[in-house]
Amino acid sequence: MMIALNGKLMAFVSPIYASWIAHATGAIAALFIVQWVRYKRTAEATANLSKAPTWSFFGGIPGAFVVVLAVITVNSTLGFTGTLVLSITGQILFSLITDQWGWFGFAKRVLTARRLVSSLLIFFGSMLIVVAKGQL
Repeated sequence: MMIALNGKLMAFVSPIYASWIAHATGAIAALFIVQWVRYKRTAEATANLSKAPTWSFFGGIPGAFVVVLAVITVNSTLGFTGTLVLSITGQILFSLITDQWGWFGFAKRVLTARRLVSSLLIFFGSMLIVVAKGQL
């Protein structure tokens, strides 16, 4: 839904501006949700914040790239479905690499033949969706 809405917005503004609007409205929504749920008290959250690794604060950077690229590609010949399957495929492949080497503090998980084959099936299925473009 996010990609579709941002893609429509891009028809009226630039991809970067559409990304800014999406992130601004997302931040406002997150603030309301946090206030509503009251997940942690502010003092407790602030104390825990100093324990977080420095690199963990940069999680929004790839998210911003994803939004901008998705807004651009959803309005291209790739279309909505192609954009989604390539996004999911990229996330799966990156997750396999992250698991294999235990990046970002995650536990290492060996890349088994079963995980590799299932990921390759997803990858080739995604490529079929992108290449076929509704011709099947």
